[in-house]
Amino acid sequence: MNSVERMFDPAPEAEDRLSNVSTWESGGRLWPSSEQQSLTCCRVVDETHDVKTFEFRVGDGSPVRFEPGQFMTVQADVQGQAVERCYTISSPPTRPFLLSITVKRVPGGTMSNWLHDNMKVGAGLRAYGPSGSFTATAAPAKKSLYLSAGSGVTPLMSMTRASIDLGLDRDIVFVHSARTPADIVFRKELERLTQLSPRLRTFFLCEGIGDEEGWPAPTGRLSLELLSGWVPDYIEREVFTCGPAGYMSAVRALLHQGGHAPDRYHQESFDFAAGSVPEAPAAPENAATQETFTVKLSRSSKTFTMNASETVLSAARKAGVAIPSSCSQGICGTCKTKVLEGTVDMNHKGGIREREVQKGLRLLCCSRPTSDLVLEL
Repeated sequence: MNSVERMFDPAPEAEDRLSNVSTWESGGRLWPSSEQQSLTCCRVVDETHDVKTFEFRVGDGSPVRFEPGQFMTVQADVQGQAVERCYTISSPPTRPFLLSITVKRVPGGTMSNWLHDNMKVGAGLRAYGPSGSFTATAAPAKKSLYLSAGSGVTPLMSMTRASIDLGLDRDIVFVHSARTPADIVFRKELERLTQLSPRLRTFFLCEGIGDEEGWPAPTGRLSLELLSGWVPDYIEREVFTCGPAGYMSAVRALLHQGGHAPDRYHQESFDFAAGSVPEAPAAPENAATQETFTVKLSRSSKTFTMNASETVLSAARKAGVAIPSSCSQGICGTCKTKVLEGTVDMNHKGGIREREVQKGLRLLCCSRPTSDLVLEL
């Protein structure tokens, strides 16, 4: 799969550049989402007073293939405990030897505070491979509208950087909301990128001006009036939204009010920037809660029983089986495992592709057994 070629509808003059990308991709390493790799920090950048970008190279030095907008799951030992969180990759796939995550320090946030306080140049970090379906490759369009708030800017930044790197001059309008001008992540870079690509337009909207006197842009929150003024043709655009849950809900309602087609709207459904881990999805109402099944692990020969109302992941944890996981909602793909025998009822949210399902892979966090199982673990 050539992720960059699928993402863009290139002009003829960009064909050679895309061919060059194909060259590194064909030789680049596909990093499976279920495989853990060692990363080495090679740069730390202060983006704002509470946001840092951490840039990494893969331990074996090989290039990595991913799609702009995807995330990876990082793992660190924090106060003696293994902690995992998902963070969007803010670097573009056009720079395959570099992976970066951009992290906001969250009050009380276990991983975000640990990264800000401990991740230095030369330090190591463990991570599971890129995953996620929030990517423009799923809905290529000639005109796009990116709407973000706070650190939700990161997946959209990866998409924008990839487009600029390839010199495609795509029609992108990028509207970013922040508390104050000082809180705008990637502000200077976005301003610079608009000079490189005339059809990239950026608009910043802040709730207040903070310490920046003479702020030339509007203040407040995004409204249909503001959006219509900045982007008169927003109805014609493919929309990608990422930010806090309240922001995304408000944006979706605003676009619906303005007549934008729901099938052209895409949003990140998990708050990766905050590193929150929601609870596993509830069991279906018709689950056979009294029925039990046996689960066997082919590699370790360990066996445990579980109730039909439980997810395989939660039952495995109760049985003392360590399985890599993060989102627990069928989004991140970290717990992807092959089911060698038996069947499950899987209710995922985009963390697995149909071709992987055809190969027998399942997401254990959102799979409930409908028979005895043998897993490739």
